[in-house]
Amino acid sequence: MTMPKGSNVPVPTSALRVEMGWTPGPGVPDADASALLLVSGKVRSDGDFVFYNQPAHSSGAVRHEGKRAAGGQVTDTLLVDLTRVEPAVETVVLAASADGGTFGQVPGLHVRVLDAGRGTEVARFDSGDATVETAFVLGEFYRRQGAWKFRAVGQGYGSGLEGLATDYGITVDEPQRAAPPAAAPPAPLPASPRPAAPPPAPGSRVTGPPPPVAPPVTMTPPTPPPPPVPPQAPVRLSKVTLTKEAPSVSLTKQGGTSGSMRVNLNWQVRKQFSGWGSKRGRAVAMHADLDLDLCALYELSDGRKGVVQALGNAFGALHQPPYIFLDGDDRTGAVESGENLTINLDHRQSFRRVLIFVTIYEGARSFADLHATVTLQPANGAQVDFSLDECTVPSTVCALALITNNGGDLIVQREARYLVPERGVSPQRTVDRVYGWGMNWTPGRK
Repeated sequence: MTMPKGSNVPVPTSALRVEMGWTPGPGVPDADASALLLVSGKVRSDGDFVFYNQPAHSSGAVRHEGKRAAGGQVTDTLLVDLTRVEPAVETVVLAASADGGTFGQVPGLHVRVLDAGRGTEVARFDSGDATVETAFVLGEFYRRQGAWKFRAVGQGYGSGLEGLATDYGITVDEPQRAAPPAAAPPAPLPASPRPAAPPPAPGSRVTGPPPPVAPPVTMTPPTPPPPPVPPQAPVRLSKVTLTKEAPSVSLTKQGGTSGSMRVNLNWQVRKQFSGWGSKRGRAVAMHADLDLDLCALYELSDGRKGVVQALGNAFGALHQPPYIFLDGDDRTGAVESGENLTINLDHRQSFRRVLIFVTIYEGARSFADLHATVTLQPANGAQVDFSLDECTVPSTVCALALITNNGGDLIVQREARYLVPERGVSPQRTVDRVYGWGMNWTPGRK
């Protein structure tokens, strides 16, 4: 059913599929769906904001599914399970933000609520009165006397996703803005009209026509040009945690594609075990001098491939290819130090893909009983981190994260994948085979 603005309808408490859609075309900005879970009109923390860089709520009530294009329409989808919304949450706001323009430039903007199981439409709201808004609240789910309803809202913000988030209590990291240009000096005033020559004194002789009198000058201030639409400021939360349910994040959409990005690996030994001994796979004592190596396989846009690692002193370079640098070889795993890679995102166009992985060089025969955390900290944008799952296989190499350049959009994908090398095959060659790098390997030592 199509709803007028401000109206409401009851909705089932089963899982719902919310589709925000529009008609793409030349000059039409992209748009992104988001949801905010509110208590007394505000979020409780940044975790109550579900959007492209934080695509799942911890309760499992809301999940951002992403975009698809079909039949001349683009839809961005959220899955909402109202049975999993926490009792304290009163409202789930369904919003959208425009990237590179305003919603007045987005034709066919609408939101549909469907029963996720049956696929039947529960409600639909078409918004046709957007103008200069760069963020828009299309609708909301709200509780009323123990039941859920959907309201068609249709109200916008000229300050984009940043303004929307701030209004509902989200902490937004302000990007540094360039200082405003100095005001232009005022235009010089026109010269005063030349006064008419006085009449000749008695007895004097006029030798030519009198000088012309300049017409009066009327000053009209120039009409200032209309202010340009400000670009949408990216919303950057204080931290993004990657999980199995939400394994990827866009560095581009959160403004984290310039400067250097530090990749840190730190670890703690939960028990003094090392891995898999004898025939039954029993854990045996772990050596105190555990040595993990943080490494990166890279493939550049010009086809060059290689590895950055301590083995063979292949520490890389930051300001020339491969634009990846390993700053040392740590054996403590301390949070303050650990193993660190730095990636120069000012040369992001040079990257095709980068696989960050870790190997056990010595001191253990498996990652079992080892707790490790990976942190990616861009110079601009939110910190991205994730923990490794418990290792249950005799693995000596773990693929941590894959960074891919998708048409200029840098995507970080959590891998957290333990690999088991075949007998006589090095950890590096194992990673190469699994991810199809196709490099030739020779034995090496530190």
